[in-house]
This record gives sequence, C-alpha cells and structure tokens, in this order.
Amino acid sequence: MDRKLHILVVEDEAAIREGLADVLVYHGYAVELADTGTEGLAKALTGKYDLVLLDIMLPGIDGFRICDRIREQDREQPIIMLTARSSDEDIVEGLKLGADDYVAKPFSVQQLVLRIEAVLRRSRAGLERTRTILLEGVSIDTENLSGLGPAGDLTFTRREIEILAYLASHPDRPVPRDELLVKVWGYARNLDIETRTVDIHIAKLRRKIEADPAEPRNLVTVRGAGYRLQLAEP
Repeated sequence: MDRKLHILVVEDEAAIREGLADVLVYHGYAVELADTGTEGLAKALTGKYDLVLLDIMLPGIDGFRICDRIREQDREQPIIMLTARSSDEDIVEGLKLGADDYVAKPFSVQQLVLRIEAVLRRSRAGLERTRTILLEGVSIDTENLSGLGPAGDLTFTRREIEILAYLASHPDRPVPRDELLVKVWGYARNLDIETRTVDIHIAKLRRKIEADPAEPRNLVTVRGAGYRLQLAEP
C-alpha cells in the first residue's frame, strides 16, 4: 500500500488553516499544521514533508524567511506560498527565494488542489536530463544543482534545473510558456490558470546565468513564441 503524501500547512488564521486541513485530508493527504512561523520553520526543517504550504504573513518568522531557510538546507523541497492577491511584490519575492509556485488569496479549493497535485507530480517524476548544460560563459551541473557562471559559483533549485533541462532538450525551437507549465510544473494542458510563476523563474535564472540580464544571450525570449536556451558547443 502506498504511503500517504505528507503536507505541512503553515498558516496563522485558524479558519483558513483548519479549512485547508479538511480539504487536504479529504483528498487523501496526511496533514500537519503550524500556526506560527517559528513552529512552521522547525517542522519544515525536519525534511519529512512531501510539500510545504506556506503563508507569508506569520507571527514570529514570516514566510519569506522560512522559505529562505528551507532552501539553504534543501533545494528540492516542494514549496507553495500563499500570497495576497493584490501583492505582486509578495509573489515575486516568494518565487525569488525558491518557492515552486504560489496561490493567491482568496483561492478556490479546486485551483489549490490542482496546483498541489501538479507540484507533487513533478517532484516525484523528475525530468530526464543531461548531466551538464553548457552555455556562453556558463557550465551547469544538473545532478548537483550547481554551476559556474559569470560571477562565480552558482546554485539552483530543483525547479530551475528542470526549466533549464527542458529548454536544453528542445534547442531547435522556442518553448511556449504554456508548455513549460505543462511539462515542468505538471499542470493539465486544458487548465485555465493565471500565474506569473514562469516569467518570474525565467527572470531569476537570467540573473544567474547572464553576464547582463537586461540583454540575455543564453536564455532568450522569442517574441510571441516562447523561450529558447542557446547552447554552447561542448
């Protein structure tokens, strides 16, 4: 018998926290709760959860600091952040710190569950990828989530490596944003979902692998078509 997937919910509002627990248990997950940032961080750092569902505004330690601390220890832990719908700054900051995705409040239960399923599906499946990706001035070790770039040593999250690996496996064409959502994030192809997560991850990657992120040469945008990774000759 397969074990239940374990989700840690870090949320200080009791009604939302208990509602999330009920929904996730109903969908077959084992759920643990934390109502403060301090408790949430301590539990998250045990590494025993398949996914961390993390609110931003928390007493003690906020969600940004928790996400940052998790990423210092584990670059592969799936994390979804709960953000205020009106706060683009929260969305950008959470994804910059290494969250896999975000869900904006107020959210529908269906959308939340679909996003959780997508992140968990990709984290379990992984992507077939070559060990090394070579770009102009950059060498990336996909197995160790690391590399060497214009500014020295690089570290990547699992999601960032999956984006690079998928783009590297299709060097002959631009890859549309929607295709990345399906193949890297695991969303269903017919899922109508509004998210900036691809764009923010691309911007974050450019800050790592480009000598000048404002004039990208490795990870380029093909207007109206998608993104292309320009591979260097080995």
